[in-house]
Amino acid sequence: MPCQTEWVVSQQAPLFVSGQLLYRRGVADKFKLAAVVDDDPDIALAARLALREIFDRVETLDSPADLLPLLKQENPDAILLDLNFGRAKTDGREGLDHLARIIEADPDAAVVIITAHGGVSIAVEAMKAGASDFVAKPWSNERLQATVRSAASLRRSRMEARIERGRASELAQSPETPLLGKSPEMERVRMLIERAAPTDANVLILGENGTGKEIVAREIHRLSRRSDKPMVSIDLGATSETLFESELFGHVKGAFTGAAGERIGRLKAADKSTLFLDEIGNLPLHLQPKLLTALEQREVVPVGANKPAPIDVRVIAATNVPTDQLSDEKRFRQDLLFRLNTIEIELPPLRQRRDDIPLLLDHYLRLYERKYDKPERALPPVAIKALIEHDWPGNVRALRHAAERAVIMAEGDRYRVDDFPLPRRGQQQTAAVSPAVESLNLDELERQMIERALRMHHFNISLAAAELGLSRGALYRRMEKHGL
Repeated sequence: MPCQTEWVVSQQAPLFVSGQLLYRRGVADKFKLAAVVDDDPDIALAARLALREIFDRVETLDSPADLLPLLKQENPDAILLDLNFGRAKTDGREGLDHLARIIEADPDAAVVIITAHGGVSIAVEAMKAGASDFVAKPWSNERLQATVRSAASLRRSRMEARIERGRASELAQSPETPLLGKSPEMERVRMLIERAAPTDANVLILGENGTGKEIVAREIHRLSRRSDKPMVSIDLGATSETLFESELFGHVKGAFTGAAGERIGRLKAADKSTLFLDEIGNLPLHLQPKLLTALEQREVVPVGANKPAPIDVRVIAATNVPTDQLSDEKRFRQDLLFRLNTIEIELPPLRQRRDDIPLLLDHYLRLYERKYDKPERALPPVAIKALIEHDWPGNVRALRHAAERAVIMAEGDRYRVDDFPLPRRGQQQTAAVSPAVESLNLDELERQMIERALRMHHFNISLAAAELGLSRGALYRRMEKHGL
């Protein structure tokens, strides 16, 4: 018997988490796909009609053998599985065998077992084998919907947690190897990390863009007692001001226009773990008291909710805003600042630890030579000297990009200064102290103006972007383009 499909017509937009489509939102928060596996057409129809209220699409199949191809193609959000399919079969063993195959094919599968009233013991056995829950025949639609919705939500949480763990693992193995450098400045940073990490004290990381603030945050989390759970991050510099509150605190269904379903905020998602607040200096002044209250009372109230939820969160915050600006009460609440900077770690810009530049260059050149399958080339003293003397406005991030470009562009058995995207002699000084320019090359002029704006505002991205009449994102793209 071919599978039957129930389509629910809706105007719903997909929700993506790290590139994966998990569910859809419409007038009510709905999941994408449910599969009902039962050889009794009346039971299958009853389940399909009940579940179409919470799923965009419900498929019914009369044999578990038809389910495995569906698992490979679409990964249902929930599976409703009968335990008995053959004539006179009542022991549920056939269903348990199929359950094992389903869990093997998809360890995150949310399987709800269908059982008769007398089959509770076999249903419990099925849950020990990986099923999420069970429903007994005959069921009430409310009970069925609540059980299957709960199972689908559990699957979603498992997938989101796996994605977050994967992201954390990917970042841990990224080209930005943590804390390269043997200079006294970096040794002090390491000492502060080693002392702060085992505690639950909040940490504030200060430093220009590209100095490695997120790397330090992840190192603190890795060495902490919370390292068994993934660190949760939010970049407040890349978050729309209208979404700050929802992103941090979450919201309930109907809290505002477009709030079609409940959303867990980052503070609650980081419960029992670490929350990294990047670019904390961009948090609007009117939201700072609410963050302070959440940290002081260890509870969070989602937008539109009345009941607080307890949280156990360690906060690591980072900003490129200079300390004198952070000390301005009109920009940042001092009581929140005191709460965040129990321990303060300031990362030095690369120009203040030039002795580390050869070590960093060697690391990144070798890394990108392996990545692009390029031969290992020597870096002659004249090139090393030029790279050490460069001020690196974009710090380690800019150096890494410059090394990558050099690996791609270089020819012969050694690197040349021209392989690195450095300004020609005299251009850097001109850009720093004088608005006059000699070049009429538009790319060179753009680079010089960006460097001037960055220096003028002590490498604060928000202020430099405002000076140039650009958004933060547009400035980041131009910095990337010029290797800054």
